[in-house]
Amino acid sequence: MAVLVRLDEVLQARRMTLTELAQAVDITLANLSILKTGKARAIRFTTLDAICRVLECQPGDILVHGPGEAEEGED
Repeated sequence: MAVLVRLDEVLQARRMTLTELAQAVDITLANLSILKTGKARAIRFTTLDAICRVLECQPGDILVHGPGEAEEGED
């Protein structure tokens, strides 16, 4: 199981680009892109809060637990 990032779907529903979100949240486009692609290893609650405020959503709309590859050493 893995935590999946559904930022693309939420952005599309809000008709907002990643660049617009990056500016509104005051986070670099590169860091937001890492989050969007699921390559981020962590996210600060303050960043998650800012994203949810701008997108008017809940954290569960962006992050879901589902099937995916487990990391090495994970049981």
